[in-house]
Amino acid sequence: MDKTYEPQSIEQQCYQRWESEGLFKAKGADAPTGNPYCILLPPPNVTGSLHMGHGFQQTIMDVLTRYHRMKGDNTLWQVGTDHAGIATQMVVERQLNAQGKTRHDLGREAFIDKIWEWKEHSGGTITSQMRRLGTSPDWDREVFTMDENLSKAVTEVFVKLHEDGLIYRGKRLVNWDPVLHTAVSDLEVLNEEEAGHMWHMRYPLADGSDSIVVATTRPETMLGDTAVAVHPDDERYQHLIGKEIKLPVTGRLIPIIADDYVDPEFGTGCVKITPAHDFNDYDMGKRHNLPMINIFTPDAKLNDEAPEAYQGMDRFDARKAIVAQLEQDGVLVKIDDHKLKVPRGDRTGAVIEPYLTDQWYVAIDELAKPAIEAVESGEIRFVPENWSKTYFQWMNNIQDWCISRQLWWGHRIPAWYDNNGNVYVGRTEEEVRAKHSLTADVELKQDEDVLDTWFSSALWPFATMGWPEKTPELETFVPSSVLVTGFDIIFFWVARMIMMTKRFTGKIPFKDIYITGLIRDESGDKMSKSKGNVLDPIDLIDGIDLESLVAKRTTGMMQPQLAAKIEKRTRKQFPEGIHAYGTDALRFTFAAMASTSRDINFDMGRVEGYRNFCNKIWNASRFVLMNTETEDTGRDGGELVLSLADKWIWAQFQQTLVEFEKAISEYRFDIAAQTVYEFTWNQFCDWYLELTKPVLNNDDATEAEKRGTRHTLINVLESLLRLLHPLMPFITETIWDRVAPLSTLEFKAGDSIMVQPFPTVDAAKQDEQVLSDIEWVKRFIVGIRNIRGEMDIAPSKPLPALLRNVSSEDERRLSISRTFIDRLARLESITVLKQGEEAPASAAAVVGEMEILIPMAGLIDKEAELARIAKAMGKLEQEVARFKGKLSNEKFVSNAPEAVIEKEKAKLADSESQLAKLKAQQETIAAL
Repeated sequence: MDKTYEPQSIEQQCYQRWESEGLFKAKGADAPTGNPYCILLPPPNVTGSLHMGHGFQQTIMDVLTRYHRMKGDNTLWQVGTDHAGIATQMVVERQLNAQGKTRHDLGREAFIDKIWEWKEHSGGTITSQMRRLGTSPDWDREVFTMDENLSKAVTEVFVKLHEDGLIYRGKRLVNWDPVLHTAVSDLEVLNEEEAGHMWHMRYPLADGSDSIVVATTRPETMLGDTAVAVHPDDERYQHLIGKEIKLPVTGRLIPIIADDYVDPEFGTGCVKITPAHDFNDYDMGKRHNLPMINIFTPDAKLNDEAPEAYQGMDRFDARKAIVAQLEQDGVLVKIDDHKLKVPRGDRTGAVIEPYLTDQWYVAIDELAKPAIEAVESGEIRFVPENWSKTYFQWMNNIQDWCISRQLWWGHRIPAWYDNNGNVYVGRTEEEVRAKHSLTADVELKQDEDVLDTWFSSALWPFATMGWPEKTPELETFVPSSVLVTGFDIIFFWVARMIMMTKRFTGKIPFKDIYITGLIRDESGDKMSKSKGNVLDPIDLIDGIDLESLVAKRTTGMMQPQLAAKIEKRTRKQFPEGIHAYGTDALRFTFAAMASTSRDINFDMGRVEGYRNFCNKIWNASRFVLMNTETEDTGRDGGELVLSLADKWIWAQFQQTLVEFEKAISEYRFDIAAQTVYEFTWNQFCDWYLELTKPVLNNDDATEAEKRGTRHTLINVLESLLRLLHPLMPFITETIWDRVAPLSTLEFKAGDSIMVQPFPTVDAAKQDEQVLSDIEWVKRFIVGIRNIRGEMDIAPSKPLPALLRNVSSEDERRLSISRTFIDRLARLESITVLKQGEEAPASAAAVVGEMEILIPMAGLIDKEAELARIAKAMGKLEQEVARFKGKLSNEKFVSNAPEAVIEKEKAKLADSESQLAKLKAQQETIAAL
């Protein structure tokens, strides 16, 4: 093995080997052995690239996949990408715009051809990045939501739901993006607080007897008002209910109505009702059979429903003109500053308009009931369980689903219209004509709209398995075992998959739903490009220099001030750029952070720490190989005599294995990672390797004893590598290739670690007595080492040790572990004091009831040591005072971010802890 661990030199080579040898493939639906274990990859957008959320979730999915594959299960990780209607169309349209063209210049068919061309050459970014992360899905089964077989499933579902009366077309209010000219889902709308105004307007009664004041944040929408509402119990306005007002600017007469929705405590208690441009007003309009007047064109300009003077004006220009008119007419009462939530399209940044259009809908109630029951009954389980409450809240208040989008890229709606406006739904135009006896002279035109991408994604669990055909995969891998996803799409994707899968297969889509937290930066802020705190997983794997990182973060920032701010932040946070940590360190970091928390703060320090963990494994493996590669490890027979340490490390490994598998079964990847980290670093590397040296380097040890220790070294390491493999695939594969030939297990030549069996618990190696014996030894050795550290005694200096209060159990343990203690504690002698025997002035350590005494005569210069300690205490006292002063400064505490304050508190606690230790040392030495 190379002296140093260099992940860049091993990772690509490993992955190419795995993929070329087909090691990720599922055994198939007709596999003779192994329980089916299936994970569905939430299909990332074909336009996307790997971000921290992807890296986090895909690491978890790969850990589960590799683990169950090694457990012998018939494991399938179904992979694929989503056609991402809006995002993909925008990418290709931008390319055309750069050439001075639009999609309309090409026409629909040619434009779609352009998108397929783009997809062929540029649409595989995220899947290539997934390979860099070490993911192991069955790439041979990779699908795309616009593939022919998936498109067939989409058409089939649409037609069947329409035949069942669950899909209909109707005019309703939708989120409308005036730049894209399409309806968008709630998930594609960002509601962020912005500074705005509240305009108060006086609406006069038609008979001139009185007036009422209403307030609005969108005065331009008054042109579409069809009522003013008050609460039926509001005494101020009861005498006005049923009367009419004369709408300013337009002169239209509209009624005053009563509705319980109105909050009499808010504003004036009078609410203008614009049913065609507000979702709440729309519901009220339906309750009271109000006219729905749409005043906007698809690009948010005023249409011919507005007074002539405003027709063709942009909505915000119209706002200014209308306010001016209201002021001129003397009906503008006042204008207040007002913070409001502004809905903006996540792709365009345009203010989203509630807009009344004809769209296709799924009537959802009938589909929702079985989906609710599946979770209520426990057939489907949320992990953590509390997310089921969110699911029920959404599902019990579910609304019909708008599934049409005014785009060219996507699954074309299988509906045709004749010249009389009749609509026909079918799988093809030929089927429609045959079904409805339409002759060739009847002209039909297919619906221009496409389906919402969430519609095709909802079919993912069964469409990827070959539905509507009755395939073996459909029988074997539905339901899948677990879905790993985020809480933000429980309704948009998870719930819809449950509804559709239950409807069309009669099965649930998955048994468990593991909801991950959201990855935030180390300060707890959401990662966003505008904040300049986004991390690219590939940058953490490969490293990136500062200038490249700055350029990457600021490119495309339209505002120079924002770009400068991001550059400053980046230079401060990463003055040397980002180091190359390798994939395994990043994967282990993701696993170690996978707790039950809703928000997870990503700490670069942990990646650094787990990179050191990789180094530790590498160097430990080199030590093992140096002591076994040319030596007898018992592979060819021979007597094996295991030392106490050999028995202990095997017992410790069994305990680790039990805890690891329990954590994986409970989706506690953080506990699994901590468990294996603790064993690897502290037990195997720090203790066991040291405990082997008194045997391997002891001329008095027999060959059987040395063979037993070498046998244990190589076999525990080999088993540990298999335990670590799901978390850290690359380093374990590379080391295992060298270790496996030396172990006593039989492996086929050239086989990969990933197809080997996962370690199993060996009851014969579980030994509580051995575990407690070595814990006693460790406490003994640590006690001596602590005395050396506290008294500043050189590690190499042999020490005499006196023992007091020694029990028979202590004597037994001392007799079986004397070789380890003498070598690792560097003792020249051990003397057991008799009952009541006096000891000279000594430093002491305690192991249970037994005291370990190290006589200090001749070992330290008492006065010099006290002076050194006093000087160190003085510095620490100054630090403590400085931290306390900072934390008692009200200005600092009120202005500093919470994360900064917590760091200062941690520094104070650390300094106080060090000071306490020095005081204890001072007291001990002073007493000598």
